[in-house]
Amino acid sequence: MSSTTDRVAIVTGGSGGIGRSVARRLAADGVAVLVHYNGNKDRADETVRAVTEAGGRAVAFGADIAEEPEAAALFDAAEQRFGGVDVLVHTAGIMPLAPIAELDLDVFDKVQRVNVRGTFVVDKLAAQRLRAGGAIINFSTSMTRLQAPGYGAYAASKGAVEAITLILARELRGKDITVNTVAPGPTATPLFFEGKSQELVDQIANGNPAQRLGTPDDIAETVAFLAGPARWVNGQTLYVNGGAA
Repeated sequence: MSSTTDRVAIVTGGSGGIGRSVARRLAADGVAVLVHYNGNKDRADETVRAVTEAGGRAVAFGADIAEEPEAAALFDAAEQRFGGVDVLVHTAGIMPLAPIAELDLDVFDKVQRVNVRGTFVVDKLAAQRLRAGGAIINFSTSMTRLQAPGYGAYAASKGAVEAITLILARELRGKDITVNTVAPGPTATPLFFEGKSQELVDQIANGNPAQRLGTPDDIAETVAFLAGPARWVNGQTLYVNGGAA
């Protein structure tokens, strides 16, 4: 495996709360980061500034990751700017919530397009283009185990992500590329707080032994482990939720 300072990562959803923390954490290890966004260039640029002001290397790039030509351009840009790609961290996703009986099927289709097709597309490209010693890190959710009402479409999409991860890890036999999934529990991001009362937030936070929400930095630490030293962890889903059931 190349040294950390030689490594290059693509972080999809790098304009979001977890994606931003991941980009900053990897950059702190010396990894050059391509920060992906889809529609929020200003926040992606803020992530890049946070990395570069701390002495790291980063560049922003916009793309619809569910479209293969646009996703391929991400890899092209990383290779042209930094010389190659070693790590894909795929945090990009959407999470509209509604009971199954009430969910509009157009919304369901959009969730599957972004979360399942998007994962399939970027994983396919990473399998073709990552250098030896590389790591693919997908994102699922602890809701595949916690099974809370309202999360049917989202949890279904993330169950598919976990299946893709497991199968791809085995298909890359002999390539020296690991494939794992990080499955956060409730994490203090703007997306999480949207539409929730303080009473509900407190109730959710008390659902694990630490009695708090996770933070984006908590999740980023696990990603940094999988992106660097964790060469013997492969084909796994890591539930990063503070011990929630």
